[in-house]
Amino acid sequence: MSRPEERQERRPGRVAGKTILITGAAGGLGEAMAFMLAREGARVAVTDIDGPRAQALAARINAEVDGAAFAYAHDVASEADWTRVVAEAVSDLGGLSVLVNNAGVGGPLAFVEQDTVDNWQRQYEINLRSIMLGAKHAMPHLRAAAPASIINISSIAGLVAAPGMGAYNATKAAVWMYTKTLALEAAKADWNVRCNSVHPVFIKTPILDPFIAMAGGDEDKAHERLARGIPLKRIGEPDDVAYCVLYLASDESKFVTGSEFKIDGGMTAQ
Repeated sequence: MSRPEERQERRPGRVAGKTILITGAAGGLGEAMAFMLAREGARVAVTDIDGPRAQALAARINAEVDGAAFAYAHDVASEADWTRVVAEAVSDLGGLSVLVNNAGVGGPLAFVEQDTVDNWQRQYEINLRSIMLGAKHAMPHLRAAAPASIINISSIAGLVAAPGMGAYNATKAAVWMYTKTLALEAAKADWNVRCNSVHPVFIKTPILDPFIAMAGGDEDKAHERLARGIPLKRIGEPDDVAYCVLYLASDESKFVTGSEFKIDGGMTAQ
């Protein structure tokens, strides 16, 4: 007689049948999201300004989950690129039901008298303008594939300010509020497209490299310093964010829209 666990059929993935576009996916958070979503049954389009790295990621995903991933070179600040990439992704995936606006950049620590327009312009174009362009060009396809979801990756820095981070604080805060606008527009129009933002604190990705450099290249020392203000006394792992994205991409979150999700180890609860 077989054991109960042997008689159980394999459960379908939490996002089985979903078609998902993830920007800034060649490494860090985007890579973790892409692998997790593919393992849970989705087909994913991974895009990045570094096209060869995006192609390499898709190949690694497909080696594990055959046919699950496609890749595209993508400048998220370019409307022409958004037009092209969305059209190609919809064709390759067979539709689009989830958009993850993950691409983003930081900048140098810059206090007001030393800050530059170029610093603000770069962060505006990549951190914020890209969110609007993604939503604009993806929305018709998301509506057609509803129930659908837009997931905008913001930051704790969009909720809590810090000296010398004016451009980053401002653009990430704008992502937070724009997400709520999208959520209300979609809800009032009965499009069945949910829109939520995710706000990580320090996560072990290349975005922490400037902090490591400030610690003389000592990664452990840098992580220890960054963890001091976090109640859980550690910095996050990419999968900590990817699990939240998985939930928001799935129909488990069908009654969740216009919300912000803090992945911060309790930092903003203090």
